[in-house]
This record gives sequence, structure tokens and C-alpha cells, in this order.
Amino acid sequence: MDKGGTRIIPFYTLVPPHALLLDIAGPLQVIRYANDEQNDISFECRYIAAREIQQSSIGLGICGLETLPAALPDDAFLLISGSTSRSENEPEIRRERQALAAWLRHAVQPDTTVISICSGALLAGEAGLFDGRSCTTHSDCIDALRRIAPLSQVAENRLFVEDGNRFSSAGISTGIDLMLHVVSRLTSPAVAARIAQTMVIYLRRNGNDPQVSPWLTGRNHMHPAIHRVQDRVMAEPARDWSLERLADIAALSERHLSRLFREHTGISVIDYVNLMRVNLARDILANSRLDMEAIAERAGFASARHLRRVWQQHNRYPPSHYRGFQA
Repeated sequence: MDKGGTRIIPFYTLVPPHALLLDIAGPLQVIRYANDEQNDISFECRYIAAREIQQSSIGLGICGLETLPAALPDDAFLLISGSTSRSENEPEIRRERQALAAWLRHAVQPDTTVISICSGALLAGEAGLFDGRSCTTHSDCIDALRRIAPLSQVAENRLFVEDGNRFSSAGISTGIDLMLHVVSRLTSPAVAARIAQTMVIYLRRNGNDPQVSPWLTGRNHMHPAIHRVQDRVMAEPARDWSLERLADIAALSERHLSRLFREHTGISVIDYVNLMRVNLARDILANSRLDMEAIAERAGFASARHLRRVWQQHNRYPPSHYRGFQA
């Protein structure tokens, strides 16, 4: 559904008994910032459970929960929180979890995007939502997930796994990493990077991507003028950023900017601009079939040769690798 050009995404969070609060609060905080940072999409969040009040893993009650809907709307997102292991050992709780798995089996549609956090993968696996898919969970739950979901491919030692519209994370704080990845895919890496910066965390990615996002390189400092320069470059990497123009943004002399930039970021101004352009080129590669000359032009490089030369300084693999990985 669209409202004024904004895509509205129904986003449901399933709260099981003894839910881990960070599994809910971390990803949903990313969602909150995503709604504030851009206008292309808007998440409409609802919290559902088998009862109006659930006790969390730390004993704090979670109230105001909606009853489980008969069905999820078209193109909905469903986040399934993890819970403490003691849930498995209480007959009443086990019955409730079985009821949740039964609800998942009939409520989740082929177009539903499922996002499991930590041991939430066990509920998803019990409902068959990972059958024929790759997935992961907390290291303590790997064997249980393999037993519960024998038709899935359970990956170990992964922050998170994406397989079509099925997402799963290893546990606790990795739910934040996963949600940043989802937001990056739905909006842009720059939006996800700004959210990560606001939350004072690193933006980590999947598969062959680097663990620390290039968008956050050199941001671990407190100098406001340097942050102003970085924000402008990040927003428009392909722009013709002369040292004179950036010095005006910082309200510093060119010499003073150059010294402060290297002092606070560890790299030169031109190296930072080129890094942002290479990262932009990677995103274009992953989402288009443009040739290298066109990509170089869109990313702000003088030529494909110039792009390749700078590319080699920041990437272990050639451009063709990243086009194939995301295609």
C-alpha cells in the first residue's frame, strides 16, 4: 500500500513467552529510525502474541499486545523474537509455543517476509517456514534447529542469513545487524549507515561483504566540522568535491581541513571521497547491469580505468565478483 508516494509496510512482531527484550527492542529501534530517516518506505508496527501480556526473559511484563490475526496482510513483514531456553521445559509454555507454530503455518503467506531473531528460528522452523531454505540461529540452538527443521540448511558461525524472503540471525545483538541489512536493501546503504551511526554501532554485512561497512569508515570521532564534511560526501559521493568546496562546508582553511581530517579519521580527504565513490560503485554494480564506464561516471570517477585503480585499493575481489554475488 502506498500513501503519497511512500510504501507502507505492515510490520508485525510476534512476542513469545519469556521473550528476549533485546530481540525486540534492538531491531524495532532500527525500524523507528528508518521511518525518521527517509520517506520511500514506512513501517507500520504492531505487536502480537497469544495473550495480552507476556513476561519477558528478565521478568518485565510486555503489555498491550494484540491477538494473533487470522491472516497476515499482503506483503507483510513478520519478526519472530527469541526467548529463554526454560520455555521449552514448562508444559503450559510449550503448549503456547505449539499454538504459535500452528498459527505461523496458516498465517504466513508466500509473500510474507519472515525475520527470526536468535531462538525465534526454532518457532519458524517448527512451523516449516525454513523448509528448503538456508537459516541460522544462536549457537546454543543450532542442534535443536536441525532437529526441528530437518528440511532446512542450518548455517553455523553466521551473523545472519538471507534466503529469499526468509531472514534469520544468530542471536541477541545480531538482530540489529540483520535489521540494518534489511533496511539497507529496502532503502539504501547510506540510510542504514546513518542509523548505525545514531545507534553508535558498526554496520556489519553478510557473505563476502566486509564486516565493517565502508560507509562508517573514519566516523569514530567527535569533531563536528569533519562530520559535516563526511555527511555531505556520503549524501552525494559522485559530486565534484574539491578541497576548496569541502573546506567551505567545514568553515576551515583547506590546509587546516586536510590536517584535521587525517588526524580524526586516519585517512586523507581525497582518499575518503574515493572510498565513498567505490562503495557507491559497488551498490550500483549489485543492482544494475550497467557497464563499467557508466558505473564510473555515476559514481564520480573520471573513467572506468580510474575506478578500477581506486577499486583495487579497497576491495579484495574484482568488480565482477560483487555483481555476481548480489545478482
